[in-house]
Amino acid sequence: MSSRVTRAVARLTAALGLTVAALAATVGPAGAAPQAMGQCTTSSGVVLAVDFSHWGGPVYRSCGTTPTTGYELLNQGGWATTGTGHDGPAFICRIGYSGHQGGKQYPTPQQDDCVLTPPASAYWSYWHANPGQNTWEYSQLGAMLYKPKPGSVDLWIFGGTNIEGTEGKPTVTPDQLRAHNTRPAGAPAPKDTRTAAPLPPDVNTGPRPENPPPADRTPPAAAPPAQGAAPSVPSAPASSSASAAPPAESASPSPSPSVSPPPSQSPSPSTGTGAVAAQASGPQVVEAAPAADAEHDTGSYLPAVATGALVLLIGAAAVFAAKRRRRSTE
Repeated sequence: MSSRVTRAVARLTAALGLTVAALAATVGPAGAAPQAMGQCTTSSGVVLAVDFSHWGGPVYRSCGTTPTTGYELLNQGGWATTGTGHDGPAFICRIGYSGHQGGKQYPTPQQDDCVLTPPASAYWSYWHANPGQNTWEYSQLGAMLYKPKPGSVDLWIFGGTNIEGTEGKPTVTPDQLRAHNTRPAGAPAPKDTRTAAPLPPDVNTGPRPENPPPADRTPPAAAPPAQGAAPSVPSAPASSSASAAPPAESASPSPSPSVSPPPSQSPSPSTGTGAVAAQASGPQVVEAAPAADAEHDTGSYLPAVATGALVLLIGAAAVFAAKRRRRSTE
């Protein structure tokens, strides 16, 4: 009996170790590779945007590779998050960027201690826009489970909303954040490698064209006029003579007012690398250049440790009880 219980405890301990290892792999350092904004395109990479306008900051956007998860995007290239003590690192309570306010995470500990789940009136809500989509969709999955599509946009905004996402929608549009270039910045244009198919050898293509020398294009010399004849004067076209005659009364033309192009024809701001100009309405959008990974919350292992300790205690109690029963039967 004792040996069987001991083996069972050993199996439970091994399973616990695997569980802790899997948890560490899940909440460990991010695996997505940060890139310059110009490397994201309409069909590759994913744009991460975080709106700090609640604290007077801009909307930062950056580029990450795919496949990835929303959590990995928020913990690479200078981004860092903090979860809650109640829900763990998967529930995003604070977000910070090393290029903004020295990496300070918001909300600050004075605004939210991130012990319990934040209220629905003040938390980081998660939004998505698939490729070519200009409307936001409220995320139905957590950051660790959602996998953004290539060419899509992820947005985090602080405030309040309802569970359906019909309230508290972002003021910035997906098209203001997404990449509009079709290939990465600096990549050469694709070459046309198409070649004409050769004709079969039995196809008659006609006689071979000759290449005569170019003809003399020098105009012949004009014959001298006959003696006593008046030299001929070329007549000007009627339109030229009419236009050459000055008008009877010439009025000074009034300068025409300058006409500005309609808004639809006005040049749009550049969508390449570098800071993005502030929009006419809504918060300013700024590109977040890839930076060194900031220190981020890897989550608390206390629940797993407590579970493991409980399993070991139960196993030890079972072993002790088995030994007592064996002694009583001897």
